[in-house]
Order: sequence, then structure tokens, then C-alpha cells
Amino acid sequence: MTLAATTHGFLSPTGVEIAFLLVGLVTLGAALVTVTTKQLVHAALWLVVALGGLAVEYLLLTAEFIAWVQVLIYVGSVVVLLLFGLMLTRAPIGRSPDADSGNRPAALAVAVAAAAALVWVVVDAFRATWIDLGGPAQGSTEVTGAFLFRHWVLPFEALSVLLLAALVGAIVLSRKRGADDGAGQGAPQAKERR
Repeated sequence: MTLAATTHGFLSPTGVEIAFLLVGLVTLGAALVTVTTKQLVHAALWLVVALGGLAVEYLLLTAEFIAWVQVLIYVGSVVVLLLFGLMLTRAPIGRSPDADSGNRPAALAVAVAAAAALVWVVVDAFRATWIDLGGPAQGSTEVTGAFLFRHWVLPFEALSVLLLAALVGAIVLSRKRGADDGAGQGAPQAKERR
């Protein structure tokens, strides 16, 4: 077997590369629907599709541990927390006029600028980096755990405190609204008794 028969070029992608591209397009579409829909619950459900698509992308990159962390943490916890917060604060289930502030052009400009800056930073940071594929797999539990607990402990804990604060805030808002509704309903009944 010759070397030319074992390698493939840019114009002859493998099945994994085609699947990666297709799943990436579905994930991108789901992310766009997430940020453009005016129905909050639909946005949360489309977020599940987008985060699930990212988990599939990790699986295609043979980073199984990261894929399952993505499913357990983001799909299983963060989205459930978002839906729980929506239900506790009695957010409107259907179309919400409050979900559109009329600043779409400004938001689009900020999003494009942030995406361009992020792409520039990532490309600039990894331009001359050589990835050694001979060592342990980058998505393995050992490498990920060592990297997570060596470099990302503080941001990970800050995120958990932020999620806890969001849940406590949702509970406080729902209790205030419930107390206001109870006070508003009790006053007419007291007037009727007189």
C-alpha cells in the first residue's frame, strides 16, 4: 500500500469530517434560533439542541469524557435550572413583548465584533502551536481532570456560585410576586365583608 492511498486531501473528506460539518451546521442553526425566538421556553429547548450538538461534536473528536460532561452539566443541569427559573418567575410561556427591546442592530454589531475578536484571539494564540497526538488523548479523563483542577478550579467554582445565585434570585422573585398577589387579592375581600 502506498502512502498516497492512506492519506486523503482537503477535497476528499472522511465520513467523520462530513458528520462533523453536518452536526456543526445543525448546532449553529439551533443556536441562531435560540437567540432569535421570542418565546422563552422555545429558546431554552433550542438551547438543549445546540448544547446536545456540541456534545456530539466532542464525541466525533473522540473526547468522550468532555461530551458526557457537556450532557450532564449543561443539558442536564443548566437548562433545567433555566427552565426552573422561568417557571418560578412566572415568565410568559408564549410570545413575549418584553423579549424584544428593539436594539437588534446594536446587539448584532456587538455579537459580530465579539465573534471576530474571539476568532482572532484563538487563531493568534494557536497559530504556531503543534499538537502532539502521540501522548494521552486530549479528551481523556486523566488529562481533562488534571487540566481542570490545575487551571480552571476558580472559574468553575465561580460559575457554580453564579448558578446558585440565579436560583436563589428566581425563588426570591417568585415569593415576592406571590406575596404581592396575595395582598392584592385579600384587600377586595376585606372590603366586601364590611
